[in-house]
Amino acid sequence: MMIEKRRAELMGKLEDAAIDFALVTSPVHIFYLTGFASDPHERFFALLLDVYHKTTHLFLPELDYEKSRQTAEVDNIIPIKDTEHGFTVVRRTVDSQACVFGIEKNVMTLRQFEELKAVYPNSSFPAIDDLLQTMRLKKSSGEIEQVKQAVALTEKGLNHIKNFVKIGMTEIEVKMELEYHLHAIGAEKMAFETTVLTGANAALPHGTSGLRKIKAGDFLLFDFGVTVNGYHSDITRTFLVNQGTKEQIAMYETVKEANERAIRAVKVGRPLKEIDLAARNFIAQKGYGNYFTHRIGHGLGLEVHEPPSLHEQNDMPVQKGMLFTIEPGIYIPDLGGVRIEDDVYVNEAGEIEVLTTYPKELQYIEG
Repeated sequence: MMIEKRRAELMGKLEDAAIDFALVTSPVHIFYLTGFASDPHERFFALLLDVYHKTTHLFLPELDYEKSRQTAEVDNIIPIKDTEHGFTVVRRTVDSQACVFGIEKNVMTLRQFEELKAVYPNSSFPAIDDLLQTMRLKKSSGEIEQVKQAVALTEKGLNHIKNFVKIGMTEIEVKMELEYHLHAIGAEKMAFETTVLTGANAALPHGTSGLRKIKAGDFLLFDFGVTVNGYHSDITRTFLVNQGTKEQIAMYETVKEANERAIRAVKVGRPLKEIDLAARNFIAQKGYGNYFTHRIGHGLGLEVHEPPSLHEQNDMPVQKGMLFTIEPGIYIPDLGGVRIEDDVYVNEAGEIEVLTTYPKELQYIEG
């Protein structure tokens, strides 16, 4: 029912835009509109929406055909052999000499576009990316339930790994244990590359877990998430190992307060930039302005990073149904870094729900 409603909404938007057909090639959007998930690798995978006839055609690798019959909510499933050319099969399905063919310009490669244009030489190809992103901007209660399940698994993982860590372990050892445990308790997959960083490595916002060993007095930062039914969680928590200096504690408390100020700044109708500035201005007041080097957050859902982007120049208003992260950080080279990240939902009543519940008070790992 939910997927049928989405397709009807998109069909209406396409009709209003005078688009005859739309070819959706993003696996994320195909899942969003059909309920069928696949990673086609190099093979052809596309959803065709026929606006005039209000029908849908799913083109997919032949090896996915039986699987798709179980879950894909579409009118027609068309398997494509490895020896066939995908756009030629599309051309057989839509035998139109000239039409308006909507495409995802942020997704389709130049080669794919050239192949599409070759079989529809007299057609025009407007972008439909914004139509789809606008629809996905507002999450339904059903979508949020999937995110909540992912968050719950993530926080169980944090509880486990906090008790597992010992001084002398490497970042990669801890990372592998965390991922193993999460898969064992039901995670479909990791939402993105898990980050476990300690000591000076924690000062790298996009650092890579490696062979650095955990030592007393280090920060230990975890940034990770899992996937449930296609929806993601994303959480960051930072600990101190055994002990901390006054400077480390001051850094932590500054980030924690910045996180809480940003959450309080989330108000329906107010610009998204106010959320970023609530944290950014406070961090600057505390003397750490040069060490907060990224936006305050990003949209979350079927993708780990999706609209909206929460930065200090975004005037888009906060809207009911939005789901995004709030993740201020301070990163000081050689000393380490602190980031605290929550997943925040603006529900249909306009209330702010913080989906992540793991404590934000400074915690020590007694390794």
